[in-house]
Order: sequence, then C-alpha cells, then structure tokens
Amino acid sequence: MSNTTIEIREIQPQDNPEIEAVIREVFIEYNLPLVGTAYEDAETPKMFQAYADPKSVYYVVVVDGKVEGGGGLKPLRGMENEVFEIQKMYFSNRLRGKGFGKKLFLKCLEKGKSLGFKKAYLETIPVLKEAIHIYEANGFKHLEGPLGSTGHFSCGIWMSKNI
Repeated sequence: MSNTTIEIREIQPQDNPEIEAVIREVFIEYNLPLVGTAYEDAETPKMFQAYADPKSVYYVVVVDGKVEGGGGLKPLRGMENEVFEIQKMYFSNRLRGKGFGKKLFLKCLEKGKSLGFKKAYLETIPVLKEAIHIYEANGFKHLEGPLGSTGHFSCGIWMSKNI
C-alpha cells in the first residue's frame, strides 16, 4: 500500500453507503449467517446516525478517499452504564492483514475507557479466526453466553475484558 493515503477518522454521513457495502461484502465473502447478525441490523445502512450518541463512536478506515473498513463502540444494551460493545468491525479484503484491525480495535478500547466504561464486550462468529486472535491477544476472555441484549443470536462467540 505504498504511495497511498490512509486515514482513520470518525464516520461522516456520506460514508454510510461505502461502509454498508464493506460490511455486506464481508458477510458474503465468508459465507456468514445473514440472520441474527449485523448484516440484517436496521442501523447498517445508516451507520453515521446509529453512532450519533455522545457515548458512541464509529471509525472508518479510508484508503485514497474510499472507505475500506470500520469499527465502533456503543453502550451495551441492558448494561449501558458499565459496559460498551465493540461493534461492526469489518474490513474489505484489500485492507485485511495489514494491521488496521488491531489498530482500530485498540483505538476503540481507548475511546471506551475515556468515556468512563469499566468493561469492553464483543460478539463474533467462529469462522473469523483472525479477529478472535486479536481479541485474545489483547486480554479478552471467552464467556459462556452473551451479555446485554444485542439481538445477534447467530454470533456464537462472546468475549469481554475489564478496562
């Protein structure tokens, strides 16, 4: 990716179609379940609006002016005062394997801590082994079941970390 311009910034309204396309592309590429996941979330087409709350943030990774990935955090529904959830962290195949997942993941953890949360939580799907490795390497522990009320019944892996 030499001679390219790469920026990680907060989402803007005009980013909605591009990040939606990246999210949906990853689901198709990995043959992930479409029901009970971020694929069918009503907020996926309108990510800027979905993360407008002061205790939420969504970052996008922009390569030469094109959104190629993103990830964010929100208070975990049902546990809003103590726990935030890292959500919708997806990257196009053009961006994967270059360290941006880890960089964005750590940025989300730092932001969650600065917002006063005590615990980070995430849900994922077993086939996303690269992501799970990043989570484990950064101190996340596997849980027996989900926390809060995400509605993502097809995920199957739940992890958390005190921060």
